[in-house]
Amino acid sequence: MIKSFKAVALGLSLLFANVSVCSAQDLQKGLEAAQKGDYATALREWRPLAAQGDADAQSNLGVMYAKGDGVTQDYKEAVRLYGLAAAQGNERAQYNLGVMYQKGQGVTQDNKEAVRLYGLAAAQGRADAQYNLALMYDQGKGVTQDYKEAARLYGLAAAQGDGKAQYNLGFMYQTGRGVTQDYKEAVRLYGLAAAQGRADAQYNLALMYGNGQGVIQDNVYAHMWWNIAASSGIASAVKNRDIVAEKMTAADISKAQELARECVKKNYRGC
Repeated sequence: MIKSFKAVALGLSLLFANVSVCSAQDLQKGLEAAQKGDYATALREWRPLAAQGDADAQSNLGVMYAKGDGVTQDYKEAVRLYGLAAAQGNERAQYNLGVMYQKGQGVTQDNKEAVRLYGLAAAQGRADAQYNLALMYDQGKGVTQDYKEAARLYGLAAAQGDGKAQYNLGFMYQTGRGVTQDYKEAVRLYGLAAAQGRADAQYNLALMYGNGQGVIQDNVYAHMWWNIAASSGIASAVKNRDIVAEKMTAADISKAQELARECVKKNYRGC
């Protein structure tokens, strides 16, 4: 009986694989067209597939209606299409539908439903869904506020390179919210986010260097990171950079400025 079941399952897999080859080709044609701004072709490729129940095509069409790409913007139609794809387990549609519910676009605003949908997508490993769900737990929206769960979810997204999650988790380690306070871990996470160009992480990293939290106190690196953050328009970074400069020699300031220039040239990597 076990052998028979395996044989049937294999037969179904092969059948679906044959169908999906054609679908994948049409999906790819639509994707390539959409990336070129040829939305008419994308619609022509995706609409028949969506009507046949292809979750990826439904999800892609949902994006087009949500953004108004090649069609009149229609949030309700986007929600309908996302819903069809989400019901089939499409994590991108689950995430996008969660956003629609959180924002109240095409549906009545509903944070609880947003949490449910983010949870489905997060369980499939979507970093953006993990981040949004973490934020809901962090802020207590649609769910009981739970800093530990927020930290756990931020950690999952941060491990996938999500800069927002790296920054937020860094803040939690810096302040001891939902986790045991750990300045070194905060510095590590801020460093990852700073390397992605996040000015808020660059600012906080400067603060850690300025205060000697998680790293050896170093005015040169504090000046460097505040200088970089200041270039992104953070007014308080300008103020802090100038304050720390008063404690530095002209040579140290010159060194910090050179380090900042080199860091920018390297796109913040290895600073």
